[in-house]
Amino acid sequence: MRFNHEVKFYNTGKRRYNPKTSQYEGGEEIVADRMADVTDVGADRTVKLFGSIVQGVKVIRLVEPVNQVWAYLMIDDSPTKYRMRTTTVPLKNVTILVGEDIGKA
Repeated sequence: MRFNHEVKFYNTGKRRYNPKTSQYEGGEEIVADRMADVTDVGADRTVKLFGSIVQGVKVIRLVEPVNQVWAYLMIDDSPTKYRMRTTTVPLKNVTILVGEDIGKA
């Protein structure tokens, strides 16, 4: 297993609405930056896990867990945002199953 992808974890918790200016202030901040092994989830496994074919699902394997609170992650400076679907902590490494952020909460 090669940890050859840079994964950046972002938090959006400091973004607040200012009623005086009618604007949002603050923004995203990087809370963690890790090297990871990233693989796509195949169509047959996606159907088994989610009951339908979901595009953009990836498996991310990390050496150590991210203990900070994070909202989404980005892989290798790609503009695509991924949100966590599930996570497991086996005996070795940490596995996170993420899906593309399509704007739904």
